[in-house]
Formats: sequence, C-alpha cells, structure tokens
Amino acid sequence: MSREYPERPLLGVGGVVIREGRALIVRRATEPLKGEWSIPGGLVELGEKLVDAVAREVLEETGLVVEPGEVLELFDSIWRDADGRCQYHYVLVDYLCRVTGGELEAATDVSDARWIRPQEIDDFGLRPATQGVLRKGFERFPNQPS
Repeated sequence: MSREYPERPLLGVGGVVIREGRALIVRRATEPLKGEWSIPGGLVELGEKLVDAVAREVLEETGLVVEPGEVLELFDSIWRDADGRCQYHYVLVDYLCRVTGGELEAATDVSDARWIRPQEIDDFGLRPATQGVLRKGFERFPNQPS
C-alpha cells in the first residue's frame, strides 16, 4: 500500500530515547517530513510486534540498540492536500526507550541524529506533537543513566 493517498491508515511507531538527561532526535531524509527534525521511527511490518518495530526502526535510523518501555503517546497524524483529500494518515504509537548498546550514527531515512536537552526542544522546529511526547519522556526519565 502506498504511503501517499493510502486506502486506510498506516500503523507506525516512534522511539523517545532518553539518555543522561538528553533526548534523541533525527532529521528526516525522505518524505513525509523531509528535512524536519523528529523522533526515530517508522512503519510496523506485517507480523511484527510494536515493540520489535520500534527497536528495529531506532536501530536502522540511528545505530542504537534500545529497549522499549511504556507507551507515551498514541495518536493520529492526518494530512490533507489542497483539495481536502487524505494525503497521509498514520496511527502512531510512541514508546519511551532506553539505550542498551550501539553507537549513534545517522543511517537509513535520516540525514542527522543528535542528543538534545529539554531546554533545546523549541530550537529545532519540532512539530507540536513531537515536542509534547519529548516533554513526556523527559518527565518520565529525566536523568536515566547510560
């Protein structure tokens, strides 16, 4: 099924990765959101559990091995074109994640990856939903050890 103008909503996951009081953000290299900062994540594959999907996506995009924990947010991301047609529709599940291994490196689907402090959330043009879920992550795990 196509991501653009899909026949039904697509299921995606995101990883809110908090380490040593910083959150991981990535710059998207592909549409939608090309060039924008976000959290690592992507689509769930057929037969894949949600927690496995978020761990896979974070690893693929950043080189970090994570252990998904609690669900921080569940929401719809719906974008309509100028004619009002549904261009994108994702149902997204964002998990709080803890790093268990790997080295940070921008990889598939992202052009950059970096750690930010809570006071830097407003500096990267993050979408309001992303800002909100990052703030939730910082509240739940403000000073998690590496």
